[in-house]
Amino acid sequence: MTKKVAVIGAGVSGISSIKCCVDEDLEPTCFERSDDIGGLWKFTESSKDGMTRVYKSLVTNVCKEMSCYSDFPFHEDYPNFMNQEKFWDYLQEFAEHFDLLKYIQFKTTVCSITKRPDFSETGQWDVVTETEGKQNRAVFDAVMVCTGHFLNPHLPLEAFPGIHKFKGQILHSQEYKIPEGFQGKRILVIGLGNTGGDIAVELSRTAAQVLLSTRTGTWVLGRSEDWGYPFNMMVIRRYYSFIAQVLPSRFLNWIQERKLNKRFNHEDYGLSITKGKTAKFIVNDELPNCILCGTITMKTSVMEFTETSAVFEDGTVEENIDVVIFTTGYTFSFPFFEEPLKSLCTKKIFLYKHVFPLNLERATLAIIGLLSLKGSILSATELQARWATRVFKGLCKIPPSQKLMMEATEKEQLIKRGVIKDTNKDKLDYIAYMDDIAACIGTKPSIPLLFLKDPRLAWEVFFGPCTPYQYRLVGPGKWDGARNAILTQWDRTLKPLKTRIVPDSSKPASMSHYLKAWGAPVLLASLLLICKSSLFLKLVRDKLQNRMSPYLVSLWRG
Repeated sequence: MTKKVAVIGAGVSGISSIKCCVDEDLEPTCFERSDDIGGLWKFTESSKDGMTRVYKSLVTNVCKEMSCYSDFPFHEDYPNFMNQEKFWDYLQEFAEHFDLLKYIQFKTTVCSITKRPDFSETGQWDVVTETEGKQNRAVFDAVMVCTGHFLNPHLPLEAFPGIHKFKGQILHSQEYKIPEGFQGKRILVIGLGNTGGDIAVELSRTAAQVLLSTRTGTWVLGRSEDWGYPFNMMVIRRYYSFIAQVLPSRFLNWIQERKLNKRFNHEDYGLSITKGKTAKFIVNDELPNCILCGTITMKTSVMEFTETSAVFEDGTVEENIDVVIFTTGYTFSFPFFEEPLKSLCTKKIFLYKHVFPLNLERATLAIIGLLSLKGSILSATELQARWATRVFKGLCKIPPSQKLMMEATEKEQLIKRGVIKDTNKDKLDYIAYMDDIAACIGTKPSIPLLFLKDPRLAWEVFFGPCTPYQYRLVGPGKWDGARNAILTQWDRTLKPLKTRIVPDSSKPASMSHYLKAWGAPVLLASLLLICKSSLFLKLVRDKLQNRMSPYLVSLWRG
């Protein structure tokens, strides 16, 4: 008998979850409270429906080859980084190509999801939904929650003394859509994440002045790397990940900081990381130029507000502020669950590999997309869904819930006592997490085996960008087009750039260019790969740490 699966939400992770259900011969029913797919990526003029949507000018910060569904590449003529409309078109194409729309019930709100009385034997759920004022109840064998991170705006007004006296306009970035209406105003943007940087840059073109306040500072990355190639494709590579396991983190951080400061000195621009704060990164091509041109002024954190001004912790005061925009993020919740499941699902420590709640006797509930990653969330949520559907079918196993719950509870206590660091708020390493989930499914590519069977492909997989197609080469869900997709990924990357061909220009020697860029790292990685053993890695890491750290510290101070 076919198992029925409820999918909550038809956004990026929801539509891929539907497809994964279909691929595993499960019967999905998706409940979407809006009237269309895309979730966050479906632009609307206002946020009156309470749903978080992108602002009109948003451009993706992960390039197309790194952020596509693993068996559905973007068209070659799509730009490498695209606006929200173009990205939504891709989601629509994906849904139509795999005929997924027929599984979605639009304008339907999920009211409650509760365990049935016989849950310990069946793992089934009662799902109550509401459509146009009419409630419906149905029984499902499994549930996939795909509501994402961006549910409830986090507006910490209580942390800003005097904010209630302020007579200007106050809004959260969720309410921001277009720059019209802000012309000629003095605007204070609080929070420097990707959204804060984007909004500050856009408003700086029409506002009288934009002030950008940050508590921690940030490293600013551009979308393009050396020679103009997409940043993500140049840095998210398996051999880099391998080298990172060997070399001391202090040395790697030193190299990274030097490279980022070579573009522009972050301290001079008021962007350097506050001492004692965890380093964070944003993607923004224009922020440094706006600071250089004076249209954006960097400020420290706000200490208090008056009726028309803001006082900053460095003692400076900015007068005649018209608008304050909080880009302070979101909180997530699961209002349709009962306690204790509702609270437990908000704690990532109690989600096995960030997917399965630990307190359930049966693994029939999956939380898809509740993770922070140093890479494409889309690719990760698809892989999570592939794993979850196979767990639902009994084809993949997870450890007993009692054991997992006990381990997580012990870890939580150690974190509270300060014995170990809480890493649940840190962004996960992309390749490490993807490989971890892929290993659970049986789709992680074996690099040594690949070098023996298909050296050309193995070279691209190990030394090239870790694109999602790599997880379709072997195992369940294998896609026949994966090999070709990997070998032609650079063709699709360069195609939209080749809009002006100069006949007399000399053709770039792509291979020699490639070797110049990567010859030294490839040689280093090859030597490390040959010598790889757990004892060797430990010895090298310890030696380098002991010898290089004092030297680097003296260099840094000097």
